Amino acid sequence: MAVLISAGLLSCTNLNQDNKGKAEKSSKQSMGEIIGKSYPVIKDGIMTPEVLYSFGRIGSVNVSPDFKKILYQVSYVSIDQNKLNAELVIMNMDGSGKKQLTKTNSSESDPQWVSNGKKIAFLSNEGGSSQIWTINPDGGGMKKITNEEGGINGFLLSPNGTKILLVKNVKGVQTTQDRYPDLPKASGKIVDSLMYKHWDSWVTEVPHPFVADVKDGKIVNAIDILEGEPFESPMLPFGGMEQFDWSPNGKTIAYTCRKKTGKEYSLSTNSDIYFYDVETGKTTNMTQGMMGYDVNPQFSPDGKYIAWQSMERDGYESDKNRLFVMNLATKEKTYVTENFDYNTDSFIWKPNSKGLFIVSGVHAKVQIFSTDVASKTIKPITEGVHDYASVALAGNDKLVAKRHSMSKPDEIYSVDIATGKAVELSFENKHILDQLTMGKVEERWIETTDGKQMLTWIIYPPNFDPAKVYPALLYCEGGPQSTVSQFWSYRWNFQMMVANGYIVVAPNRRGLPGFGQEWLEQISGDYGGQNMKDYLSAIDKLAREPYIDENRLGCTGASYGGFSVYWLAGNHNKRFKAFLSHAGIFNLEAQYLETEEMWFANWDMGGPYWDKANAIAQNTFANSPHRFVDKWDTPMMVTVGELDYRILASQGMMAFNAAQLRDIPSRLLVFPDENHWITKPQNGILWQREFNRWFSEWLHPENQSKIDGTE
Repeated sequence: MAVLISAGLLSCTNLNQDNKGKAEKSSKQSMGEIIGKSYPVIKDGIMTPEVLYSFGRIGSVNVSPDFKKILYQVSYVSIDQNKLNAELVIMNMDGSGKKQLTKTNSSESDPQWVSNGKKIAFLSNEGGSSQIWTINPDGGGMKKITNEEGGINGFLLSPNGTKILLVKNVKGVQTTQDRYPDLPKASGKIVDSLMYKHWDSWVTEVPHPFVADVKDGKIVNAIDILEGEPFESPMLPFGGMEQFDWSPNGKTIAYTCRKKTGKEYSLSTNSDIYFYDVETGKTTNMTQGMMGYDVNPQFSPDGKYIAWQSMERDGYESDKNRLFVMNLATKEKTYVTENFDYNTDSFIWKPNSKGLFIVSGVHAKVQIFSTDVASKTIKPITEGVHDYASVALAGNDKLVAKRHSMSKPDEIYSVDIATGKAVELSFENKHILDQLTMGKVEERWIETTDGKQMLTWIIYPPNFDPAKVYPALLYCEGGPQSTVSQFWSYRWNFQMMVANGYIVVAPNRRGLPGFGQEWLEQISGDYGGQNMKDYLSAIDKLAREPYIDENRLGCTGASYGGFSVYWLAGNHNKRFKAFLSHAGIFNLEAQYLETEEMWFANWDMGGPYWDKANAIAQNTFANSPHRFVDKWDTPMMVTVGELDYRILASQGMMAFNAAQLRDIPSRLLVFPDENHWITKPQNGILWQREFNRWFSEWLHPENQSKIDGTE
């Protein structure tokens, strides 16, 4: 439930009406049609929050061993039930013959082909805990396989199917009830060291990998690979089954782990790739001496090599993500992307074990590349204004991958390796997209104050008329090191923004990947510096266009983008007429001690604020937004989640209180049950409505009667 604090009242009508039969039929059947889902009315081709939340969200994609079928997960939102439900769908390699395999009130996830393609295994929370189930590819024979206490987070079957790797939570710290069993209802948490909370939860359990036998369709003899060790694998908060792999002969498990706890864990990013010998139980650190993040191991098809992603410097979570390959016989390491000045976001081996396909963001577009290990050559396969993800082999000449853009959510495509030609297969959202008029997305390069060129996306309203004059929103990216690529978001959705009559200006300012390491690293220790000048260069350039009203400019962003909003509020020289910040850093000194991953604060802020001899840190903290509140003169809206342990809700509350005390028009939207993001459907729709209401009040008053329902 959200708490809205403002001078006005929120008045919204229920727009989630039945649109059955009104959507144009696609030549490819969508899952939305398969399950008989109804959709809100789409008027005049314009996006609304309800329409945005009607899109199917494609998750994991798996190709059958014979390359004839594609299995994928897709989720749909029920606004009324305020939840997301995931189902499994299967189709032929050309996109035909689509069939929904599951139709339950529980969510099915992590689907995998097993028994050489004769069965499908997946996780389901049917019955209250996440367990492994199986189903036939024709949709019959659905069966529960496990009943593990506490549930299963993930699983990976060995190549010959005789063993399985399970991930389950184990107790990570001694609880209050362990110490004082006579106080079973005591809620107090006793903390003796750092990393007691992470992103949105208290660290009481950690995930561990277990290896077990598969006998007669049952899982038995599970052994905790990290028995008695307080470490986590996969690594919290975002690690999944990509952090493990089986060797082709089934004798070795490669896993990712940062074997540190407490203060040491909070200060270090040094994780390693470990080999666990299934027969002997012996563990070997394969990346000893490599000091940054070493993650996501993959054995080559012939079993002679291991590939993984590696960062170089300890404590720097946004260092270049390099691709490494090790010869397992000689232990020789090859830095495959040494001559490639961009991150390796993900990768898969080629069938011949001599090269890999990698996914990488270059100039704010995420493409697929081909690499050769021996020569270290890297060649692009795809091009275009979009982002690829989740690449899988689909034979010797094709790949299957998800693709999205600012104008289209994820769909599944086949990609010809030789030509890069992509063909859409899933058409999961065609019936909605065909009814919408999307705004034009334009790539523009703008000169910065230090003479460099900066890629800036301009997104225009649907049916844009250059003879008219529009208000504009400057979008400030978070991260700080997170590219403004062709992403599709259910909160920061640019097509949702422009549907309300704004032009969006989205710069790839200093500190973002995809433009080389120099561009990326400039921001560290320079919060409030060149990257803020980059923002102003972009909006100043666009404000001179005849179709943008320079007197109706807004500014918005989240996380570091929210920091940017607060900083610009005190340094914008009356450029903007309204600000909106979500989960933003307001007081850097407080943030240094409030956040959990201290390596991040130390690297990006330069160190603690009490180190007076540290010039970089002192410059950072001198640029804290709270120091410029005396210059605030513009309406400010703040949104926060009280489960956000990355940037505490108190940061936003301080900013709102400061605005109120200075008699600046302001509004605070608090979500007691949300974290750094807004995840619940009705909260997401509320956020979108309030976003539009706020900026309409200050930039688009002619729309206000529509929003308030008084028209």
